[in-house]
Amino acid sequence: MLILRDDGNLAYRHSGAGQNPVCAKIWTLACARVTVSKQSKDKIVTDQTRKPIPFPTKAQILEFINESPGSVGKREIARAFALRGPAKIQLKKVLKELERDGKLGRGGKRRFATPGSMPDVAVLEIIGIDEDGELLAKPLSWQGDDKPPKVYVSQSGGRTAYGLRDRVLCRMHKLSAKEYEAQVIRQISEAPSRILGVYQAGGDGGGRLVPTDRRAKSEMIIAPENAMEAESGELVLCEPLPGRVFGLKPAKVVERLGDTDQPKAVSLVCIHAHDIPTEFTKEAVEQAETAQAVPLGKRVDLRDVPLVTIDGADARDYDDAVFAEPDTDPKNEGGWHIIVAIADVSHYVRTGDDLDRCAYERGNSVYFPDRVVPMLPEALSNGWCSLVPHEDRGCVAVHMWIDADGHLLRHKFVRALMRSHARLTYEQAQEARDGQLDDVTEHIVETVINPLYGAYESFQRYRAERNVLELDVPERKMAFNEEGKVASIDKRQRLDSHKLIEEFMITANVAAAEALEHKRQPCMYRVHDAPGLEKMEALRQFLGSLDIKIAKGQQPNPKIFNRILGQVRETDQNHMVNMVVLRSQSQAEYNPENIGHFGLSLNRYAHFTSPIRRYSDLLVHRALIRGYGLGEGGLTEDAKDFSDMGEHLSKTERRAAGAERDAMDRYTTLFLADRVGASFGARVNGVTRFGLFVTLDETGADGLVPIRSLPQDYYDHDEQLHTLVGKRSGFTFRLGQIVEVKLMEADTVTGGMVFNIVLSPEDVAKAAKAGGGGRRPKKGHRKGFKKSSNSRRRSR
Repeated sequence: MLILRDDGNLAYRHSGAGQNPVCAKIWTLACARVTVSKQSKDKIVTDQTRKPIPFPTKAQILEFINESPGSVGKREIARAFALRGPAKIQLKKVLKELERDGKLGRGGKRRFATPGSMPDVAVLEIIGIDEDGELLAKPLSWQGDDKPPKVYVSQSGGRTAYGLRDRVLCRMHKLSAKEYEAQVIRQISEAPSRILGVYQAGGDGGGRLVPTDRRAKSEMIIAPENAMEAESGELVLCEPLPGRVFGLKPAKVVERLGDTDQPKAVSLVCIHAHDIPTEFTKEAVEQAETAQAVPLGKRVDLRDVPLVTIDGADARDYDDAVFAEPDTDPKNEGGWHIIVAIADVSHYVRTGDDLDRCAYERGNSVYFPDRVVPMLPEALSNGWCSLVPHEDRGCVAVHMWIDADGHLLRHKFVRALMRSHARLTYEQAQEARDGQLDDVTEHIVETVINPLYGAYESFQRYRAERNVLELDVPERKMAFNEEGKVASIDKRQRLDSHKLIEEFMITANVAAAEALEHKRQPCMYRVHDAPGLEKMEALRQFLGSLDIKIAKGQQPNPKIFNRILGQVRETDQNHMVNMVVLRSQSQAEYNPENIGHFGLSLNRYAHFTSPIRRYSDLLVHRALIRGYGLGEGGLTEDAKDFSDMGEHLSKTERRAAGAERDAMDRYTTLFLADRVGASFGARVNGVTRFGLFVTLDETGADGLVPIRSLPQDYYDHDEQLHTLVGKRSGFTFRLGQIVEVKLMEADTVTGGMVFNIVLSPEDVAKAAKAGGGGRRPKKGHRKGFKKSSNSRRRSR
């Protein structure tokens, strides 16, 4: 509107928030055609003797609406352009024409907005967070032809912990044509819980959902109109519906995932069960697929250095390469010069871009037995960021000098261009070291492989000096046939070549943490706290039952644990004690506050060596690039708070680990499903008040022995000693105990297996004698019986 200023001149003031440049221009022209009454400074009087104010063009009207902070009504448009009488009627006609032509949309009742605009108030669904920690949302209902605008949800003034798929009612504030800020008015609902299961068709066109989660209490019923034409045996995602109090709960199918017999169905179940993101945005895929080779530019040229990669036989991405040679410095006799070169992911993934947002959401790659869900699109993870042999690749490399005893003396980080001279497997490298050469290793055994092992021997001395926690926990590996089914399950072999790469990577990670501290850059540390006093006391009491002594109040350190593990290494208690010591440990996590790494006995440690598959490593790369001034792609000043990022990345790591374990268990159940009734050697790996968890020696498979299947008795559960003890029979089941079990059930839907203990004839007779007919004594009739929540009875 026009107002009269104190100096007697006219001025334009937009009625909305801020100035609208279109109307300001129009009113500049209009000021020559109006006079203002001196009796009323804020009243505008049109001079009838002059020409009328020109009617705005369609382009001016659209520009006004587009630059307004929200949707606008016809009255606001008319007021802004000083339209009166017949001009307002003409405005109504023009607005209808613009709406009919698709150039204008409705932003609410009797209000207008340009197509692709949000209404003033909208229901949003939370979809994640961006690089800077801002909550991102999408409109629950979107009528536009193109993709909806980006919406940032303000977290000020109240609750900040909204979860994925939570729905909120928000007031919208336009930031630009494709960006909005949303202020939460109230939360409408929590994210609808989704249940993964197998659809079993019924006779009425509907069916039932059999959940894949073994913790689910019951099946769910699906009406015909809610089945999405799913076929019996299909994997489906369902949402529960409000309904009956008694009987099966109703649900509706929201997504069909395919047949349960299809290859990789098990990992698909785990992906959905653990909410693993699998789809990249279209922009992220395009960004990856249009990436180009890294030029030499100002990089250090390492292409003539015989760097090699050493990975598993089934690896598809190679993100680290190594080289070692004797140090020529006479002051460092027996020392080594080492290079660890890591793929330069930061060259391709920049802070805040589409690739970066997708990578941060994932946090890390997820490795299932039959597939990988990568953190980055394959065009990068298996392409430009994979150090394939004989191809130029950008890298961030660290030169390290160690002494004969493996101590890190100094280091230097560079941005370089490298060319891998060979792709070796762990088995291939180990065989070459042991004298079994092939066409590849015979040319590099003396110049490349043997020096690597020489440096590794120095690292071993330093590892022993530090007293690194040496747990012996075997891992499983699976092999699949051409049909995608499990062919075999074996214990993973651990060679010196595995340990060699591990020590090279650990030292490079230490160098990265030291460098960032020296350069005063933020660092995402990999921290591992010492066990708490409560866990140490529980461990002390358990080990005491095995005649292994720890002083009460003993401060934990790896040396103590290694002494304990050494005592049982060649005994039947080895597996049990390793498991108990492992469970007493704290969980490693990502944190910008350094507390050291207890398990590795290191004062500082950061993940640097795998930016293809861990976002934490990408952060460390960016910080190093900024700290050393190594060019573009460094950490930005507006980078999100590292504390929040560390918490997020720790969660995604735990999510991935849970999904990977789940997949191993489910595939193992499928592998053993046709062996129900067979007996297996096993060890007790968990003792609870409701039964025993056992691990099979043959496959490493885990399953439950329910307490109801144990010899009939009352069983006391001792949580600290990890035992179940029969009060009458004296039967004792303890952690680590060697047992024989029979497979009774193998549920291929939930992945759960149920076993029974196989008793010897002597134990059967003992159980029969102690059973006493299986009757529970009446209250007060059992001498010495003490009621306890930890006492469970197995009845016939």
